[in-house]
Amino acid sequence: MTTDRTNDGTQALPYLRKDINLGTILNLPRGSAGYRAHLHEQLALLKADGHIGAQSWNQSEEIIAAGLRTTGMARITVAQQSDGVARDHKTRGLDATTIHLGSSFESDAEIDALVASVLEAAARHSYPMYIETHRATLTQDIRRTVDMVSRFPDVRFNVDLSHYYTGHEITYGGEFEQRVERLEPIFERARFMHGRISNAGCIQAPVIDDGVYVAHFRSMWQRCFEGFLRGAQPGDYLSFNAELLPMRIGTGEQTQWLHYAQQRLANTDDPLEGEPTDRFLEARLIWEIASEAFLAARDEVTMSNAR
Repeated sequence: MTTDRTNDGTQALPYLRKDINLGTILNLPRGSAGYRAHLHEQLALLKADGHIGAQSWNQSEEIIAAGLRTTGMARITVAQQSDGVARDHKTRGLDATTIHLGSSFESDAEIDALVASVLEAAARHSYPMYIETHRATLTQDIRRTVDMVSRFPDVRFNVDLSHYYTGHEITYGGEFEQRVERLEPIFERARFMHGRISNAGCIQAPVIDDGVYVAHFRSMWQRCFEGFLRGAQPGDYLSFNAELLPMRIGTGEQTQWLHYAQQRLANTDDPLEGEPTDRFLEARLIWEIASEAFLAARDEVTMSNAR
């Protein structure tokens, strides 16, 4: 196994693997097409729906028992944690792990120590670990992330573009094309993806094309897929995970508000209980968009290689 890309050990053409982050089915309202009373029932539904793997913080045993591949997530805030995460996740049979690295308040020297620790742990254990582009971590600022890449060209990413598209307001001043060019060092190092579509003001927007944001995500995802496909070898795959998080977790005094799904006024008979869309069905639409973008990326890389 290489740490640059995940590989299934076959001679298959490089491909996009249909995975899902379990946050997408977390706290689904009873009116959702994906609602099931128990996790094992939800995992059976995911497998029947064509998913190959699922990602979670700590539910790998349940995922494996359901006959799915599993990937992990971890938060690392001090360099000494990296080796333990790589060793533990590989031992538990995970295919790869995405990392929330740091807190965003690090100096450049502190960034370098954290990134180096992840790269060293991944190499030592021959286990893929991909740093996530995420708010409140050391990758939250595009400029600092790109500067970090220049110092660590071997770094590879789990790309979640919603944090940049909304957090950096990539469309500001009508300058989407100019601003998105700055992300090319990140696009070409995409090895894992979180599929969420946002707009300029909302981190998780419904997949309806009443603006330009869906087309923008389609084009950015295609560029990520092109980055993956250039140099990809037989059996290499990119794990694509719809990650559509709920409005809230729990009820009553135990409620934890996430506000990814945006709250709307719920009628007493509202099957979605105040969520704006069915996140399970939205995940299917996101997979369709990603699949189309991957085919377009494959055509573009093939034509580029033929020139």
